[in-house]
Amino acid sequence: MKKYQVVGIGNAIVDVIAHADDSFLELMDIEKGIMQLVERERAELLYASMEDRKQAAGGSVANTLAGLGALGARTAFVGRVRDDALGRFYADAMEKVGTAFVNPPVAGAELPTSRSMIFVSPDGERSMNTYLGVSAELGTEDVDLAVAADSEAVFLEGYLFDKDKGKEAFTAMARACSGNGGKAGIAISDPFCVERHRADFLSLIEDELDYVIGNEDEIKSLFETDDLEEALKKTAEICPLVACTRSGDGVTIIANGERTDVPVEKIVPVDATGAGDGFAAGFIYGMVTGRDMETCGRMGCLVAGQVIRQVGPRAETDLKALFTEHNL
Repeated sequence: MKKYQVVGIGNAIVDVIAHADDSFLELMDIEKGIMQLVERERAELLYASMEDRKQAAGGSVANTLAGLGALGARTAFVGRVRDDALGRFYADAMEKVGTAFVNPPVAGAELPTSRSMIFVSPDGERSMNTYLGVSAELGTEDVDLAVAADSEAVFLEGYLFDKDKGKEAFTAMARACSGNGGKAGIAISDPFCVERHRADFLSLIEDELDYVIGNEDEIKSLFETDDLEEALKKTAEICPLVACTRSGDGVTIIANGERTDVPVEKIVPVDATGAGDGFAAGFIYGMVTGRDMETCGRMGCLVAGQVIRQVGPRAETDLKALFTEHNL
């Protein structure tokens, strides 16, 4: 038995959350209801302006690992934080939810720990201001190949693909895992990221990966088509396992040429943030515990369904009990 069932690599971002009314947003020139990237000086100004702030370890793959941990999986996270207050907080927070934070905070790192300042309006809108900081500098020096090799699966975060050193880290992780009998996969994360690096994305998927998870826009962006069926067919030709989420239309999974469609319960989301991360948690849990593709899809949909019923990117319900309730 390997030490870890799933090792994730991604942005280590501290979510800093505070309430703010519309007049404050206007005063601080914050565009309501969207996520925008900010520079260091702006990030420090916004952080200092937040009252009664709450902090949580965030990031897409980190959210997925939290879901996997809640289901009882053995997990580890590869990310880069600075040895500052937020970096130490992040490392401790990951350990507390049962995920090994294998990279110690970096003393004297060139940039501060990444953070996303999230202002919640009285109407529930979340205005996100993200400073990528030191997490975006993750490279091969941050990858412990022994950790990847001792995992049944590694899960890569597409957002890190914007820098060459992130691509190199992905390849090193994938090869270490696959070369020792594990499975390497990716969350595509963002169609715009694919547009910036399409050739490298396709090369990584075809040459290094065993599974791909994305929504329909992300899958279509891989092959520059509006035809989802065409995109699914082409993705399945270069990767053994493809899982595509289609919002209220369910999930399509193609494993070694065999297609499985899984329906979902249609509900109006309270907050859709983290739905894809939650789906990945349930799906990968099914995969590493040897379930069939329909069961993997159902597990993913159940976790995602819990995430969108609440505010925040991580399911707050007892996921083990939920799976038992649904005979999973």
